[in-house]
Amino acid sequence: MLWRITYFLLWQIAGGSLGWWQGGPWGAVLGAALAGWAWFVWDLLRGVRVLRWLRTGDLTDVPSMRGIWGEAADRARRLLRRQEAQIRDSQDRLQEILAALQATPNGVVLLDAQGRIEWCNQMAANQFGFDAQRDVMQSIGNLVRDPEFTAYFSEQNFAHDVVLEGRFSTPSRPVRISVHLHPYGDGRTLLLSRDVTALEQADAMRRDFVANVSHEIRTPLTVLTGFVETLQTLPLNADERSRYLGMMAQQAQRMQSVVQDLLTLSRLEGSPPPGMAEWTPVQALLQRCEEEGRALSALLTQNLPRQHVMVFPGAESLRMEGQIAGVPAELQSALSNLINNAVRYTPAGGSITIAWQRKDDGSAVFSVQDTGPGIAPEHIPRLTERFYRVDRSRSRETGGTGLGLAIVKHVLQRHGATLEITSTLGKGSVFAVTFPANRLRGFALPAAAVTA
Repeated sequence: MLWRITYFLLWQIAGGSLGWWQGGPWGAVLGAALAGWAWFVWDLLRGVRVLRWLRTGDLTDVPSMRGIWGEAADRARRLLRRQEAQIRDSQDRLQEILAALQATPNGVVLLDAQGRIEWCNQMAANQFGFDAQRDVMQSIGNLVRDPEFTAYFSEQNFAHDVVLEGRFSTPSRPVRISVHLHPYGDGRTLLLSRDVTALEQADAMRRDFVANVSHEIRTPLTVLTGFVETLQTLPLNADERSRYLGMMAQQAQRMQSVVQDLLTLSRLEGSPPPGMAEWTPVQALLQRCEEEGRALSALLTQNLPRQHVMVFPGAESLRMEGQIAGVPAELQSALSNLINNAVRYTPAGGSITIAWQRKDDGSAVFSVQDTGPGIAPEHIPRLTERFYRVDRSRSRETGGTGLGLAIVKHVLQRHGATLEITSTLGKGSVFAVTFPANRLRGFALPAAAVTA
């Protein structure tokens, strides 16, 4: 400010000096006045330049000048740059928050006070069929027309969630979406949605599991109770008593098998996956499976005129298949279970073919093919469920607990293997297990292939 006054006085002195030189005292007064007005106009023009720049705010066109207007323009420029930096930081943080909301596995929708969509992530768009760009500022009530959601949104009681049917839900593959609204800010609402299909299915499976276990245990207990009452109330000879005791032992053995299989499943689910430190020769593994399968076949067909025709890979070919990593007892249990199922459900005289085939990518496929009655397509996806049976009476007659394939599924999952089931009614079934290449080693080519 002092320099501004100094400049003004210097202009007047210069103008007065020029006027005195030209016209004496009155010329000095007139010269000083004209100099003051000239300085005022010059300073006003400088202020107009700064004001015009402030109206545009273009940092690339800052007026270059000295004095107080130059300092004002420079300070304004610094403030604008600082504000722009703050705006960029805020936008970056906003984008990070939106990216985090996009990455969440749950649907997120921001609603204004009128229930219009301000923003939604891609998960919510997929779950409700929104268009993240087109449906901005559209009323949520116009886009989600489920009566349960309409009532939930209208009553404004958001203490609980509401479960809706997903847009891709079908009778064979239901989809259930949980929606929960949370008020925030000035009348705004946050909508959170998540797919609870797996949770509801797990809950239904838990209820079915409890019911099935109760049924599997209750049936032999009822039989045992009846036999005990018979032994207590009726006079029986030694043969009858021996027969009843044999039946009781059979029912007790059935309960023991169910409990043992349940404990096996519990152990498999609660233990960590097997490592790669323990290796078992494929030949030894399949040899033990062959011994169990042939023994069971001989037991089931001992009083029948025909036996099963069972075909296993040759010892020499299996010797060249190398080793497999995993828990030997678990692997043998899973593979033997598939062979034993084929023996139980294939009529006497039918054929059962077991194969081990190495693939080009290094993986190997263990398959069991039988000529049994086959399985209807609608049953195949549920075969590995606990206690699921295609024919309950037939399964119990052959001594099955309904947990064998569930155990097989868990063992294979622990070893990184997959199970594929194909079947044709009246022709038989094929159960194929694919082991990954990283669990196999020591594969050797046949001598003929090497010399060729």
